[in-house]
Amino acid sequence: MSNSSNYYSSLLRLCCETRNLTQAKKLHCLIIKSLENPETFLYNNLINAYGKVGNITYARHVFDKIPQPNSFSWNTMLSAYSKSGNLSTMQEIFSTMPNRDGVSWNSLISGYVCFGSVVEAVKAYKLMMKDGVLNLNRITFSTMLLLVSSQGCVDLGRQIHGQIVKFGFGAYVFVGSSLMDMYAKMGLISVASQVFDEVQERNVVMYNTMITGFLRCGMVKDSMRVFHGMKERDSISWTTMITGLLQNGLEAEAMDLFRDMRREGMAMDQSEYNHNVFVGSALVDMYCKCKSVRYAEAVFKRMTNKNVVSWTAMLVGYGQNGFSEEAVRVFCDMQRNGIEPDDFTLGSVISSCANLASLEEGAQFHCQALVSGLISFITVSNALITLYGKCGSIEDSNQLFDEMNFRDEISWTALVSGYAQFGKATETIDLFERMLVQGLKPDAVTFIAVLSACSRAGMVERGQQYFESMLKDHGILPFSDHFTCMIDLFGRAGRLEEAKNFIITMPFSPDSIGWATLLSSCRLYGNEEIGKWAAESLLELDPQNPAGYILLSSIYAAKGKWERCGPTKERNERKESKKGTRIQLDQIYAELEKLNHKMIEAGYVPDSSSVLHDVEDSEKMKMLNHHSEKLAIAFGLLFIPHVQSCVNKIKTQHAPEVNQDQDFLRSGTVMMPALQEYH
Repeated sequence: MSNSSNYYSSLLRLCCETRNLTQAKKLHCLIIKSLENPETFLYNNLINAYGKVGNITYARHVFDKIPQPNSFSWNTMLSAYSKSGNLSTMQEIFSTMPNRDGVSWNSLISGYVCFGSVVEAVKAYKLMMKDGVLNLNRITFSTMLLLVSSQGCVDLGRQIHGQIVKFGFGAYVFVGSSLMDMYAKMGLISVASQVFDEVQERNVVMYNTMITGFLRCGMVKDSMRVFHGMKERDSISWTTMITGLLQNGLEAEAMDLFRDMRREGMAMDQSEYNHNVFVGSALVDMYCKCKSVRYAEAVFKRMTNKNVVSWTAMLVGYGQNGFSEEAVRVFCDMQRNGIEPDDFTLGSVISSCANLASLEEGAQFHCQALVSGLISFITVSNALITLYGKCGSIEDSNQLFDEMNFRDEISWTALVSGYAQFGKATETIDLFERMLVQGLKPDAVTFIAVLSACSRAGMVERGQQYFESMLKDHGILPFSDHFTCMIDLFGRAGRLEEAKNFIITMPFSPDSIGWATLLSSCRLYGNEEIGKWAAESLLELDPQNPAGYILLSSIYAAKGKWERCGPTKERNERKESKKGTRIQLDQIYAELEKLNHKMIEAGYVPDSSSVLHDVEDSEKMKMLNHHSEKLAIAFGLLFIPHVQSCVNKIKTQHAPEVNQDQDFLRSGTVMMPALQEYH
């Protein structure tokens, strides 16, 4: 080999490392000008460079210029076609090769595997076996195991495992790791563990693979056993274990392990997270799941390298911790940094828009999903169904649902919840029954929607049946929200004694919402005895909650017991006096007058029986018109950005006498749920 060939070859290898096509072309021109008859070795390096920088046309042009291509020339050209996805030409080159070796067969099989030609890959593997076992090597088996893992071909995997043992490749760590990974991904974790135990010399890669397999199957104790049995751990070992604990809901244990990592001096020297995207992303995810969002922010900001996983971890963390506006901002920042979202990222930001009831922004992301093609992913479609349902566009939710090629439990639950939230009781129950007929399993959220629908429709017995079926038929243990729905179910129907008996038999006491729900029903039906019991229980649980004072006083006022209203009212006013402010009151009252005028035009008649003062009816009307909850709505319409465009989309079942042109009134009931109880 000449010095010039060696010199140019080293420069071409540098082009491969930097993926610099322009520089490769310049070197090619220089070679043509300076060397009359370049050596085959140099031609081969040119083919390799063009292949790795993605210019298969130039690679083939160089190959065709070689006077006497050797085996390396043929294999380099074959590998270039294999990696480019041009499988037909790859097969043509392979067929015309004068000699084939293990590299040739592996390139052929790898091309088929990487680009999804499963049948052709298996055929090539069988032909290779017939051609002679001397061509087999660890690359062959690892490539085929990758195919088996991606396709879930258990029987083929077992056959290849047998051939690995037969031909003596079981001792190779590289093959053993692939074999373990294959079995773990197919859920055969015991077989994966057996392979692990049989390998004599294990490296850190095998340990990490086994840990990942156990964690994927939820076997946390086994993963910890393997982790603590490692003689040495790298950054992947630590972050895999920490991420696995988080994915299995063990946030506290993940945080403890992170501290151990720091104590062992591993954290910020060998795995500097601001340069290691894998470690940094795992830390962001860990802190978010531990509800330490500010720490997650600090890690995220220090990361010099971020990919879609990093951005998604921060975005999802914001959304899951109630920082929906920040989640939307991070998504926009991600796009400005040139990172294209995947289906999970887009679905997450749409969910944040749903939490904000931001229909305008959500609709923009819907357009993006259509343009990018991500609308075909179920995570995105489900998020959009939820968005439109929460914003009151139930027709749009229904249309999206109907257009989906595949629906899962989340799809059905999103639509069921959308109908329930806006008072479509019959539609909610019909849709739920359709879901059951389809053989889909409802979850706890589905039952909240269904029980709520039964409550609004007055279907007490049906609601009881659904509640009993949760644990009996679906294995779902009811929690506080389900019990509150049942209290509301009995209370709305005026069956207050049944509501009381239900509470007495509950496995735990109601929360403040449950007691307030019962108290509201007592006010509606004038039940002083149970109302007093509910109010005292509520005030004992949450002394700062004014609902107990107000609703109990409403019961007394409705019965004309003004002497009892006084002490209760005074206690409430002492609570209220702590939070009084005077922010631009003139504007707020002016806006409220407009709302009151429109409400009366729409047919709204105030209920004066809940006024807690023994005064003339005209004065009662004035008090109702300036109710604190109405003032809150007026404040929101004036000072919360974009609230008008959002609330105009919200529809509820309340105030049925108001027509659809008065959506702003019904939106107020959603913004301030207590309003419907007070007037």
